[in-house]
Amino acid sequence: MMKLWATLKKDVRILMRDRVGLLLMFGMPVLLVLIVTSIQNNAFQSFSKNKILLFISNKDTGRFSRELIRAVDQVRLFRLETVDRNASREELLEQMRKKDGPLAIVIPEDFSVQIAAAAKNKTDKALHSFGLDGDSGSSYKLQAARSKEEQGLRMTSAVDLLYNPGVEAPLKLAAEGALNGALQMVESRQVLKALYLAINERSLPDSMEQEMLSSRMELRESPITRGDAALPLNATQHNVPAWTIFAMFFVVMSLGGSIVREKLNGSFIRLKTLPTPFMIALVSKQITYLGVTFLQAFVIFSMGLWLFPHMGLPALRLPGDLAGLILVTLLCGWCAVSYAILVGVFARTQEQANGFGAVSVVILSIIGGLMVPAFIMPDPFKTAMQFSPLHWALESYYGLFLEGGGLKGILKNIVPLLVITLFIQLIIAAELKRKKLI
Repeated sequence: MMKLWATLKKDVRILMRDRVGLLLMFGMPVLLVLIVTSIQNNAFQSFSKNKILLFISNKDTGRFSRELIRAVDQVRLFRLETVDRNASREELLEQMRKKDGPLAIVIPEDFSVQIAAAAKNKTDKALHSFGLDGDSGSSYKLQAARSKEEQGLRMTSAVDLLYNPGVEAPLKLAAEGALNGALQMVESRQVLKALYLAINERSLPDSMEQEMLSSRMELRESPITRGDAALPLNATQHNVPAWTIFAMFFVVMSLGGSIVREKLNGSFIRLKTLPTPFMIALVSKQITYLGVTFLQAFVIFSMGLWLFPHMGLPALRLPGDLAGLILVTLLCGWCAVSYAILVGVFARTQEQANGFGAVSVVILSIIGGLMVPAFIMPDPFKTAMQFSPLHWALESYYGLFLEGGGLKGILKNIVPLLVITLFIQLIIAAELKRKKLI
C-alpha cells in the first residue's frame, strides 16, 4: 500500500506540471459546454420566444392574400416582416442578406384569383357528386353563371418560398409544412363558404366557420421515461452529459502522452528493476486520472447547476438516483482512462499519441451520437455505433438525465460499456506482455 501511495503522489506531481494537458482536460470542455449549450438553447425554447424571421412580398391586392398572411402569422412559428410589393427579387434577396433572414415568400399577383378559381372548381365537383348540379339554390346558380374563363382557370403560378442555402433541412421542412398548412387553410375556408352558400342560400356564420375549421383531435405529448417522471428536456440536460463524456476521453492528450514519454525516456525499464511491481505503476496512473475524470464531471455538473441560471440558461437537474450517477461517472471515467493508456502503449512518439488520440476521440464521439443524433445516421454507422464506448456512456447518462431512470433501468447500457472497458484492459495487458514490460 505504501508503494502505491508513493506512486500516486509521483503521478499527481507529474500531472500538475502538465499545464497544457490540464488546460485541455478542463478549459476546453468548459468552453465547449458554455458555447454549445448557449447556441442550442434557442432550439429548445418555444417558438413563441424565438420565431423565425420570414419576409413576405405580397404582390396580390385581393383578400385571399391577406387571409394567407393572417394564417401564416397564426402558426406562431414566424416573425413576419413585410416587403414593398413593388420590390424586385434582387431587392428582396438583399434585405434577406442584410438582416440574415433565412426565409421569404413571394405571393403572386393573381393569387386571390387563383384561390377563388380553385375553390370554385372543387365546389362544383363536390356539388356534382351530391347531385345538386341542376337544383341548387339561386345563389349557387348566380355563381355558376360567372365567366367560363374564371371557371377554367388553373394555377398558373405559385407562392415562391425563398430560403438561404445555409438553412438546415429540418427548419426548411418545418417552414414548408407550416406554409402549406396556411395555404390549405385559406383554400379550405373558401370551399367551405361556397358549399354552405350553395346548399343553404345564405352565408356561413362566422361562429360555425371557426368551429368547423378549428375542430381537431387533441394531441397529447408524453416523453418516454424509465422512472416515475421525466426530467425537463432542454439544451442543458442534453449537452452537459454529452460534453462531460467528451471531456473525460480527452484525457488521452495528457495520459497518452505521459505513457509515451515514460517509454521513450526508459522509465518503464527502470521501473522493472525496482522492487515495486510495474502493475502498481499502471494502477496508480489509472487511479490518478480516474480522479481527474471525476473532477471534470464535478466541474461541468456544477456549472450546469449554479452558473447556467445566471447566464440565462436552464439549470441542470440531477437525476434522482445519485448512486447510479456516481457509478456511471466512474465507469465512464475508467473507460476513458483505459482508452488513453491503450493509445499511449501503442503510440511510438508523443506526436502520434496526441494526434491519433484527439482525432480518434472526435471520430468516436461522432459515431457515438455526441455530435450527430443517432436516428439520422446511415445503417452502417448505426452498426459501428454499437462498438463506440462513448455511445454506451451517452445512453447511460441520458437514461438518468433525460428519462428519469435509475441504475436498474440503465443496466443494459452499463454492461456493454463495462465489457468494452475490460476488453481494452486485456489488449493493454497483452501488448505490455508482448513488449516484455510486465
